[in-house]
Amino acid sequence: MSRAFVKEDGGERWTPPGTPHAYRLIWPGVNGPETVHQTDDLLDALRWLAARDRPGFELRGQDGVLLALLAA
Repeated sequence: MSRAFVKEDGGERWTPPGTPHAYRLIWPGVNGPETVHQTDDLLDALRWLAARDRPGFELRGQDGVLLALLAA
């Protein structure tokens, strides 16, 4: 296999990036922020956020602006 299709750090096959979505739900984990859910529907994003059982999740727009935060 050509090295052009293998990631240098993990030896995994290259996969194309996913399509960008309008809204991202982010968990600010110990190793840095992690996108846990993406959608193009604001109501879907808000419902997903409301269904979480612990605070700390962030809802951000495609440009990275904080739109909502799940507080305690």
